Amino acid sequence: MRDPEKTDRARELRKRSTDAERCLWRHLRDRQLAGRKFRRQHPIGEYYADFVCLEDSLVVEADGGQHAMNVTRDEERTRSFEQQGFRVLRFWNHDILQQTEGVLQKILLSLPPTPPSPRCAGGGSPEATPSPRFAGGGSPEGTPSALT
Repeated sequence: MRDPEKTDRARELRKRSTDAERCLWRHLRDRQLAGRKFRRQHPIGEYYADFVCLEDSLVVEADGGQHAMNVTRDEERTRSFEQQGFRVLRFWNHDILQQTEGVLQKILLSLPPTPPSPRCAGGGSPEATPSPRFAGGGSPEGTPSALT
């Protein structure tokens, strides 16, 4: 059963999202990335994940400047998520805004491959198509890296 307090808190966090969170959400929502369902400001234990793909146990965190001063708190959050079976990727807000494709590529590469769904058997695929500059399989120079 849902906890009404956590639901209200998650709604409030979504209303106050940062520019970087809104930018990333535009690309993660509606199964746009590899057909995966992401949720935003989703409660996991005592913390709220900025973004989470429950089917792949992946948390994506957007870190602003305040996170540089709260390294211990971020480490606690990461540990808590990991103890509950989640992998955690962290990106700086600046990188999300300035290198969005690189951030999306890193998220995509962290997702396990999935078999094509029956609805895509006619040649279409829910997989996100990387831009041509990622076609070589490597990551472009200057691509942001996950902090944890």
